[in-house]
This record gives sequence, C-alpha cells and structure tokens, in this order.
Amino acid sequence: MATQTAAKSGRQVPLEKVRNIGIIAHIDAGKTTTTERILYYTGRVHKIGEVHEGSTTTDWMPQERERGITITAAATYCQWKRNEIDYQINIIDTPGHVDFTAEVERSLRVLDGAVTCFDGVQGVEPQSETVWRQADKYNVPRIAYINKMDRLGADFYMSFDSIVEKLGANAAAIQLPIGAEDKYIGLVDLIEMKARVWHSDDLGAAWDVVEIPANMVEQAKEWHDKLVEKIVDFDDDMMTSYLEGKTNFSPDQLRKTLRKGVLQGKIFPVLCGSSYKNKGVQTMLDAVCDFLPCPLDLPSVKGTDPFKGSALERKADDNEPFSALMFKLQPDPFVGKLAFFRVYSGKLSVGDTVFFPGTRNSERIGRILRMHANKREEIKEVFTGDIAATVAMKNSRVGVTMTSEENPILLETIKFPEPVISVAIEPKSKADEEKMGHAMAALAEEDQTFRIKTDVETGQTIISGMGELHLEIIVDRMKREFKDEANVGRPQVAYRETVRKKVKEEGKFIRQSGGRGQYGHCWLEIEPQEMGKGFEFVDDIKQGRIPREFIPAIEKGVREALDGGALAGFPLVDIKVTLIDGSFHEVDSSEIAFKIAAAMALRSGCKKANPTILEPIMKFEATTPEQYMGDVIGDLNARRAKIMDMGNRGNIKFVRATVPLSELFGYATAVRSISQGRAAFTMEPSHYEEVPNNVLKAIVEKHAAAEAAEGKAR
Repeated sequence: MATQTAAKSGRQVPLEKVRNIGIIAHIDAGKTTTTERILYYTGRVHKIGEVHEGSTTTDWMPQERERGITITAAATYCQWKRNEIDYQINIIDTPGHVDFTAEVERSLRVLDGAVTCFDGVQGVEPQSETVWRQADKYNVPRIAYINKMDRLGADFYMSFDSIVEKLGANAAAIQLPIGAEDKYIGLVDLIEMKARVWHSDDLGAAWDVVEIPANMVEQAKEWHDKLVEKIVDFDDDMMTSYLEGKTNFSPDQLRKTLRKGVLQGKIFPVLCGSSYKNKGVQTMLDAVCDFLPCPLDLPSVKGTDPFKGSALERKADDNEPFSALMFKLQPDPFVGKLAFFRVYSGKLSVGDTVFFPGTRNSERIGRILRMHANKREEIKEVFTGDIAATVAMKNSRVGVTMTSEENPILLETIKFPEPVISVAIEPKSKADEEKMGHAMAALAEEDQTFRIKTDVETGQTIISGMGELHLEIIVDRMKREFKDEANVGRPQVAYRETVRKKVKEEGKFIRQSGGRGQYGHCWLEIEPQEMGKGFEFVDDIKQGRIPREFIPAIEKGVREALDGGALAGFPLVDIKVTLIDGSFHEVDSSEIAFKIAAAMALRSGCKKANPTILEPIMKFEATTPEQYMGDVIGDLNARRAKIMDMGNRGNIKFVRATVPLSELFGYATAVRSISQGRAAFTMEPSHYEEVPNNVLKAIVEKHAAAEAAEGKAR
C-alpha cells in the first residue's frame, strides 16, 4: 500500500491513517450517544453530552434537542491513538428515522466505512435493514456494534443471529459480552483471547485487561475457533496451515487477514458494548482503525470527461488533479450557507479556482472550514480523503462535482428516493408570502426529498416529503429559521396513476383564423409497462409522415400531460407511448400544435386504457406486550394491512406487515390508545400497488367533487 507522509504533503496525518466513517442505524439504537462517547474518549469534547438532556454535540438543531432524535447528518472529526499511532477519524452521525433517509443516502455516498449500531434488546429492526442495504448499494465496508448491552432484555446472541438471518450477512463475532443487563461489566476479545473489564466510576476512561472468566473459557474458545475458521478463507497460506491442523495464529495475523475480508465487503466483525454506560466504545474505535478502510484501500474514483464523455478515474493521491463531490448544503447564521464536500483526489487551498463541470462554470474558493457539528475552524487547505466545508457559492448544489480547471472530471451524482406524502401550505399573512417562497426554496435546495409545486387548478402550494414528521420539521424550521408563519392542510398521499391495457389514440389540433393557422396531428400507441419501469417514449414514424423537427415537441406534450393523470389528476407512471403515425401541413404545422395534439391524444387515450390508481405501501413493524397483540392486529386488519410475519422478541411480541400509507395517518395516537402507550412502531416506504376498487371509486368521486366545487367558486 502506498504511503503519503505528513511531511511530504503538508497534511496533518498520513493518508493511510485517515478513516472516513458514518454511524448508521435504526432510530434509538444509540448512534448519537455512541458519537458523544467517541468525541469524549478522543479528547474532542471534555464533557459527555446526553440525548435525553438535549446537550449532545452532533444533535445541535433545536428540533433535534427537543425531540431527542437526529434530523440532519452532522460531520465532526477526532484523533485516536492505536498502538502508539495517531489516526484521524472523520465521523458523520446520521439520522435513524426513515423520514430522513436522504441524510443517510448522501452520507454513505461519500464515506469509506461505517459502524452499524444495533439495539442489544431488539437486534435487527426495519430501518437497520434499510441502512444496511443502502451501505450495500455503495459497497461500504462496515463493522457491527451491538449496543445497549446494559438494558433489560439485552441478548447479544439473539442480536448476532438476527444480523445473520435478517441481513444475510457473513457476521464474525470478535467480542463476547461478560454479563448482560445490570451485570454487564465488560467483554472478551476473541482475537487476543483476553477480557476487558471497565471501571464503573470514571466514565469508562479506564479498564483492566484480565484473563477470561472461568465460566466463559469454553464458550470463548468455541467462538474463537468459529472466528478463525471464517478468517482463514481470506488468505491461502493461512488456509493451508489451518487444513494441516495449525490454529494458533497470532492476533496480528488474524487482524490483518480479517481486515482483508472486511475491505472486500465479504465479512463483518461484530462487537458489543454499552455506550450509555461507557463500556466498549474504545474497543470499537480500535476496530475502526484495524478493519475499516483508509482512502488508499478503495478503488480509484470513477467519472467521465465532461466534454468528451469518455471514462476517467482519479487515484486517492494528493498529487493527482483535484476532484471532490458536494454532498450537503446547510444554512449558517453567520455566512448564509455552507457546502460540505469530500475530496477524492488532489488538494485544495484557499484562493484556488474550482471548475463545476455540470454547469461549465468556475468559482474561487474564499474560505475552507473544518466542521465540528455546528462549530467551525478555518483551515488553509484540504487534502485527499478530507471532509470539509466552504461558504456556498453560486454553483453549489447537492451532488455536484468540483474539480480542477485543467483536468476536469464529472463524478456520479447522488440519487434520492421520491417523496410519498404531500400537504397544502399557505402563508398566514401577506407579509409571510414572500418569506415563505424564499424559505421553501432554501430548504428544497438543502433537502432533495423535499419538493414544492403549485397546483394549477387550485393555485395552492403543495409541499411533499418522506413522511408526516419530515414535513412537520420543515414547517417548524420555516417558522424558527426564517420567521415565517404558515397554515398547513391535512396530509395527502402521493398517489400515482397508470393504465392496464393497450390502446391507439388520435390527437388532432387544427385552428384556422384567417391568416396562418395551426395544424398538428398524431397517432399514439399507449401501453402499460411493468411496475417501477417508469415512462418510455418511442418514435416509430415511417416515411416522414411527421417531419423530424416536430418529434421532440410531441414527446414534450406527452411528458407534460403525464402530470395531469387520467382519473384524478395524479401523475401517470409506468407507461410506454409509441408515436406511430400522423400528418402535417406545409404552412400551418408548428411545434406548439403538435405538442397540444400529443397531449390531447395521451389524455383521451389513457381514459380508454382502463386506468387505475396506485398507492404507496409502507413496510411496517410494531412491537407490543403480549396482552395487546390481538388489538394491534385487529386494528391493522381494519387498515388494509397484509400481515407478513409475527413472533417473539424476548418478552415482547412483534408483527410485520405491509400497510397502505393512506391508512396510517394518525396511527401513532391510535396505537398508543390501544396499548396504553406501551406499543411502538416503525415504517418505511416499500413499493406502489393498485388500490382496491372501492378505494379507487372513492378517490375519483372526491376528485370530481373538488373540481365541481372549484368550478362553482370561479
């Protein structure tokens, strides 16, 4: 592995000692508490912040401190000494709530490794699966940290099994807990075959390395043998020795070979601890240094030449041309807006000019900031592997590439999920109207899952997001950060429409008015596509029946008409439209005429193509004491749920189901009432599905009544 020394490049820490990691997990698995302990033990902060006290470093927004949840991914950094070597760890603490999944998506795109936290009582939970799959998508190597071993009902072995069974992961325990619940005192290191027992009176700063407790020796040996058996798969020489009967490999050999497997994404070390009770975080930091990748361990970043379209790549090297990806915009009370970026190659100094290949513009870098949550530190330059921020420029957007002017490269951008819920919003007063437009534009620029549109028929402003909590936080931020008061309507589901049979339809737009008229005429073939495939337009015109210059206008007319729907005004999806015939007039034909004709053909054709409405379906899990299980299931059945799985988790029952989003509004209040506040639930978007006929009829009738009322009002 190539080494870049600090002296040669001017960097603080050699590149092979840099770790860019994210803390990812289901809500309430202890990500923020774990981050607080990391910052305390590395000397980054001198007082441990607590979520329940609203004093954490990375949860700095007022809404985060009030609600005890993480809303926005916060970046910070620290240094950790491992075997007398200093490592720099850049950390992003991500939200666990599904409504803020975009924050996890954008973070994983720019990170090299991740620590996945699991609740020692619950094991793998629904959002754990989501973030695990997101990490799979970006090939992010990770270690698993089973947290909350001090809680009532904590079970390391159940949690370990759930990682294997539910995530299909090749998990390898490198630690075992000594005790559980209030008797949890430390852990057995299965690589060193030693135990660590923490002192309870000094915030976990000190521990003793002791022999494995006598009652755990056999169990530790059994798990050590399992670990060795998995590790030797990644080294031919070790495998040969193992098959010859040698099993007493040194801890260094085991760590080095396990690292090889982790970097390939083929094995996941599993650790344990209790962040809240200050046990196990230091050994987790050691594992971050031992097993997670530095920028040099990863393949060269790939991109394209913005002018030629040819493939390019950049090595993780300070001497390569500069390239970076902007992954987050954040409002700042002092400088307006900060743009966070990850440097993939080269270095950047204050005063340098960067090129934005997406817009073909250049801008000068005025300030570079190293972030510690919402605090900042001015620095003169950044190097390969660094995560930093700059004062947002004119071309700053999430997912844009910044690169050197002389050697430009366009990196792959970040893709975000589509919103599933909408509400109508209006300013409380005339004075708030202008502020509202400015506030929503700023928030939409920062959050790619927040969308704004104006309903053409009603003139209302509609905002869309990933859930009720997401939109509630958006409105709260408008009020606090932009001093803008707004009235919010009831949540609306983001329905979609599609067709179920193939039809051919003619569109003809002819107008004569004395002078030059308008003439557009086309035949479209409209057919359904498989769910999730989206819209496809095919030009199948033969023998010049319609001149080529009018084809783009026809496609544009079709695309615009898709937004209006055929039944109730919802966007049409999963449709293939083929232009098969038409005619034109030498004088009167125009782009606008063909555009209108195409829109007419699509609207009338879809009405004949057996249209239907699709609704978003949520993947849902509820946990409840046994005595309320029947009531919870009865309530879910009344909400059109499809029960997928039921079972026990310790002394708690769980039920997994898929439920239409429209049936889950207000569910939090209902389930609290059913279970006397003892049941909990989580949900996340799963897929779209056709609505039943009775629901379809109700939606169409409601739309017709709204249109009639609108017509009377006019």
